[in-house]
Parts: sequence; C-alpha cells; structure tokens
Amino acid sequence: MQTHNVTIPVSPKAIQGLKIMDKVLLTGVIFTARDTAHKRLCALIEEGAELPLELAESVIYYCGPSPTPPGEICGAIGPTTSQRMDKYTPQLIQNGLRVMIGKGERSAEVLESIHLHEAVYLVTIGGAAALLAQHVVACELFYWEELGAEAIYRLEVKDLPCYVAAL
Repeated sequence: MQTHNVTIPVSPKAIQGLKIMDKVLLTGVIFTARDTAHKRLCALIEEGAELPLELAESVIYYCGPSPTPPGEICGAIGPTTSQRMDKYTPQLIQNGLRVMIGKGERSAEVLESIHLHEAVYLVTIGGAAALLAQHVVACELFYWEELGAEAIYRLEVKDLPCYVAAL
C-alpha cells in the first residue's frame, strides 16, 4: 500500500498510478452530491442541458454536510452509502466523471463502468465525519439550495484521506 498526494482535477495519469487499497490524500475542490442531486444531474444530461459542474474535472463526494457549528468552516462531512447512487453513476461516468468518494460496495454495473472509463472509486471512513471536516478549508452551498443537506456543496479540501476501492 502506498500513499499518494493527489491534486484535483485528477489527471488520468494519476488514476493509472493507483492500486486497490492505496491511500490517497486529496487536495482541491470536491462537490458533495447525494441521491436527489444525482437524479437531477442525470435529468439534465438526458435533456441535453448544461450541468452546473464539469464532470471530467470534478470529484463527487457522496455526502451531505451537517450544519456548520459556530466558529467552524464546515459541519461534519461523513460519507453516505454509495450504493444509493448506483442507478445514476454509470450515466455520470459515461459523461466524464472519473472520481467518486463514498463508503461501501458498488454494483457490478458501476464497477464495470469504472473500469471501462478508467475512473476510480475512493472510500473514506464512516463514523469519523467531524475529523474529516478538519480537512475542509472552505465550504459553500453551490447548487440546488432548496435540497438542504442534499444540495450540492463546494468543498475545498486539503489532504482529505481516502482509500482506493475500485479502478
């Protein structure tokens, strides 16, 4: 197992250098998105509409930040179960998404899509959401404010610890 310092946007070459179980310290901008945001992103793709973010340059974290405590940059940012996004993930990968972060297993269809399109699925530790938030240097509501915790948030992170689960 190796540790890789990876800057976002993640280049295809950086993904090629990864192996299952490698530790990845991510630095840059990531976007949170859960079930409803995934559904809306896929609907925009199907309509041929412009997406609010460039998938090929983005990292999507399956997370909904908790409310920000006074004096903090961001609330807790624990991963949510990735399988809930599996019905949307292949379409997002086919449209450029290369890096996802969550927790848990993925469907055979998602794993095939990850492999076929040279993407990567990273996992991070559930139950350590407050500790993960310490890696956030900026947090802002980005898109679909009406969704509350399911809205897309833009997080700037430094050395966010993740592990390679699928290539």
